[in-house]
Amino acid sequence: MKRILDFILSLIGLVLASPILLPTIFLVWAQDWHSPFYIALRVGRNERLFKMLKLRSMVINADKSGVDSTSSNDKRITSVGRFIRKYKLDELSQLWNVLIGDMSLVGPRPNVKRETDLYTTQEKLLLTVKPGITDFSSIVFSDEGDILKDQVDPDIAYNQLIRPGKSILGIFYIKNISISIDLKLMFLTAIAIISKENALKGVFSLLRKMKADAIIVQIASREKDLVPMPPPGATNIVTNREGRVE
Repeated sequence: MKRILDFILSLIGLVLASPILLPTIFLVWAQDWHSPFYIALRVGRNERLFKMLKLRSMVINADKSGVDSTSSNDKRITSVGRFIRKYKLDELSQLWNVLIGDMSLVGPRPNVKRETDLYTTQEKLLLTVKPGITDFSSIVFSDEGDILKDQVDPDIAYNQLIRPGKSILGIFYIKNISISIDLKLMFLTAIAIISKENALKGVFSLLRKMKADAIIVQIASREKDLVPMPPPGATNIVTNREGRVE
């Protein structure tokens, strides 16, 4: 049922989004005469690599820098790219991946292999389902770029400030996966584009109804400043990307 819903809604979504996507594709191409698409290798279900389609929001060869996490003031982002990122158009293009079956509309966000290689045993659960365009963490951490802004090492900051909560929320989703939850998260994702505050209230209310643990509800509320935490299944805070943390 989930796959049928993914196929139908992604097809409808691509058709409805075409009046926005097509002009944006042209603008990306026109700014430097290079492909408007960026093919990003990501880790999918059962740790299978797949090619994720994204509207290119950075300069050519931006990935050669070796930095995976992107702050809102990253100099690699183009002028058109800032518009793309602001309105999540790079994620909208991933409806193609949903259509062909690499991704789902709702599920844990896909990550690069350098990051999934660092996953703890608990976090490996995130790789047992298809990655998605949105989930709880996509709404809660939709300001990821601003969180990483001015950080000396965005990748380490991501692993300390975002990865722990993102993984906790992703694991909770997997343990409670249902079509009903998927539909509610799609609705809240649309709300987040207009008002993150109202979307967070919706996520908070949904998690309370689902009887989520207090720590999960607290993470989702975003009422407190983010502080470094160990990822689920680990006791130490990540300080480097050279090995797994347990």
